[in-house]
Amino acid sequence: MIILLMGVSGSGKTTIGLLLADSLNWEFRDADAFHSPENIEKMRHGIPMNDLDRMPWLLALQTAIAQWLKEDKNVVLACSALRDSYRQFLVLDSDRIKLVYLKGSFEIIQKRLQERHNHFMSEKLLNSQFDDLEEPVNAISVDVSEPPQVIVQNIRTALGI
Repeated sequence: MIILLMGVSGSGKTTIGLLLADSLNWEFRDADAFHSPENIEKMRHGIPMNDLDRMPWLLALQTAIAQWLKEDKNVVLACSALRDSYRQFLVLDSDRIKLVYLKGSFEIIQKRLQERHNHFMSEKLLNSQFDDLEEPVNAISVDVSEPPQVIVQNIRTALGI
């Protein structure tokens, strides 16, 4: 099974993903590792990516997901997947890929980003993240204002694992 944790930057995808993967003894992967150096530089400078920038990233993720499914791997994937079209591109098998939406208010996320250091994703991009966000209707939605361990337990309970 693949659990795709989605949400805007600062929603806790990496923190929750690492904790969730550890609690399940699964592999954790961060979609940020699939970005090109050019896209990372763009984001570091507060320049939003467009769909043309994102396509190689999405293709690389889709290839990795297909391989994990083929190998029957259990993976927690932290991935923004802000638009429905991106999620449709990545969810190759809805029975084996579960979408979990880490949902938080602009204020909570902004505060987190202001406190975060040594990350390429600039707080300047938060508005564009929320502008791009198309909230999923077919996902488990989790409130990110809860403590991380509670969020992980809520996800496990919702998935029955």
